[in-house]
Amino acid sequence: MTHLVAEKHKLLNRVRRIRGQIDAVERALEADEACEDVMQLITASRGAINGLMAEVLNGHIRAHMIDGDRTPSVKEKAAAAKLVQVLRSYMG
Repeated sequence: MTHLVAEKHKLLNRVRRIRGQIDAVERALEADEACEDVMQLITASRGAINGLMAEVLNGHIRAHMIDGDRTPSVKEKAAAAKLVQVLRSYMG
């Protein structure tokens, strides 16, 4: 995943935020917090993980599905953007 090197810091920051959210779920469960509160924390964590996956997929599509040895056409860029949009809506 060498294409992620440029985005590595950003992705690692996302992972750290996700870790914090998962820790909050654990603390809520240990503290016997209300089900609604726990579910809200889980939902936020899931959203964060889906966001991370979308970023990695976006990088993958742009790095591996479009020939990196040439400038992609407008049509290719539009198709990649549409695919990313569909994947984000599916995961969101």
